[in-house]
Order: sequence, then structure tokens, then C-alpha cells
Amino acid sequence: MTAEERFARLGLALPAAPTPVGNYLPFRLAGNLLFLAGVGPSSADGTMITGKVGAEVSIEQAYEAAKLCGLNLLANMASAVGTLDRIETVLKVFGMVNAVPEFTRHPQVINGCTDLFVDVFGEHGRPARSAVDMGSLPFNISVEVEAIALVRG
Repeated sequence: MTAEERFARLGLALPAAPTPVGNYLPFRLAGNLLFLAGVGPSSADGTMITGKVGAEVSIEQAYEAAKLCGLNLLANMASAVGTLDRIETVLKVFGMVNAVPEFTRHPQVINGCTDLFVDVFGEHGRPARSAVDMGSLPFNISVEVEAIALVRG
């Protein structure tokens, strides 16, 4: 089954690729490496999940925020190379969580993104990964995720 077929079976729709907020590119293709800029948890209607994880945002809500980040990264992947089927492997994910200082479950939050990638790409969606705390994130978003993927010729 292809990545596009797996994605369709999930019953999800790719959102429009997010527009950068600033002077940078949403992705950069270097040979067969696709570098994806960090994206936030913006929904199709433009709303974002905001607030500190461990205070106003539960771990379940933060997991969903990371999943939204994953959807936005998938949209940028498709925008960059034309189809999700050209993504050979998700190599690296760097997840940032806007959390209260005592919060320690960052990996469970970023699972929202990487679980989605595994659902779409199978084992090729299982990346090397970092999940870290940030004192704040732009616009008070709860989660931001960036990624690197290997693209098929």
C-alpha cells in the first residue's frame, strides 16, 4: 500500500501547506534530502492550539497538537515533491513542547506527530527524534515540529 493510500484510509485530508510567518522557506530540497521548517498546530480553519502543556493544555490535547503539526508537515512534503509517495523515509523529527517547567512527558506529546508518520509511511515513518521543552513558542502555540525526510528520485 502506498503512503497516499494509507493516508486516505486514515480518513484525513491534507490541509493547505502552511504559509511561513517570516522570511524563510517552508522547506528546502537538497539532493534527495528534504528539510522541513518547523510548523505549528494550525487547523484547516486557521485556529491554533495554544497554551502551556501541563497548565491550560492537557497531554491529550498536546498529542493532538503534535498530530496537527504532523499533518502540516505532510502538506509541506507533498507541496515540496508532488506526492507523499515520493517520501522514502522520515529521517529526523525535532519536536518542541511549550510546557510548564515541571512537565516531563515531552515524548508522549511528540508521539502525536510520529504516530501519524508511522500510520502513513509504515516503518519508513519511524524517525530518529528529539522531544524537548521550550520556555515559549511563537504565538503561544503548544507544539512545534520540524523534520528531515529522504526523497525518492
